[in-house]
Amino acid sequence: MRHKKSCPFRTASFFIFILSFIIGFKIILVFMKHFFLLVFFVSFCSFSQNSPEIKVLDSLYREDQFYLGITYNILNNRPQGVSQNSTSGSIFLGALRDIPINKLRTFALAPGIGFTYSNFKQNLLIKNIGLTIDYSIIPKDEIYDKNRFSLVTLDIPLELRWRNSTPQSHRFWRIYGGIKASYVLYNQSQFINSKYEYKVVNNPDFNKFLYSVYLTAGYNSGNFYVSYGLNDFFKKSLFTESSQKIRSLNLGLMFYIL
Repeated sequence: MRHKKSCPFRTASFFIFILSFIIGFKIILVFMKHFFLLVFFVSFCSFSQNSPEIKVLDSLYREDQFYLGITYNILNNRPQGVSQNSTSGSIFLGALRDIPINKLRTFALAPGIGFTYSNFKQNLLIKNIGLTIDYSIIPKDEIYDKNRFSLVTLDIPLELRWRNSTPQSHRFWRIYGGIKASYVLYNQSQFINSKYEYKVVNNPDFNKFLYSVYLTAGYNSGNFYVSYGLNDFFKKSLFTESSQKIRSLNLGLMFYIL
């Protein structure tokens, strides 16, 4: 009986075919795996983009925690002969901590801290004579370029607030009343004419602490602001025999942010 000899070439070809089939099958599996992952990722992203956004209302919101204001300054209770002769103004800014005190958050307390720059242009001349500071009224017929005193203060306000705000809207009516204690960080008096210039810096006759009450009322960001000084700029009546003491009345606008 004759036995056929197996061809080594055919056996090798068979093994190469089997190996190629296995490798190709694995490549197809890997490709299909990545293809389905890509399809799933694209579908998920498309679903996420088309899904409606769910807005979560903040029931613990706070209002009006930063402020900026400008005012026109009026010297009130002026002694006879003292007058303002140009526009005087203030600019102030700061931060307040809004602390609601009822469930609807329409009433709140707001302590804060801020800074103010104020200037007052008038005809009260303040100058050094030797070791003393002299106060006098500039004659009406005298020509001069500038006469004013200015202050930089550190402010500590405390407000009682009412507003009709809601979690859905940041546009609302407000009425805020407060009291403010101010520490004078810097004061300067300056007079300039064609011949002389007088400057007094950190005059000790100015009160270091100034107190005022104020009211803010309005809608949305812009609001009317009025403030009235409770004590005098100066420690005592320095340039008049009367007991009148100069205080400040400020009228302007207050802008609240956040």
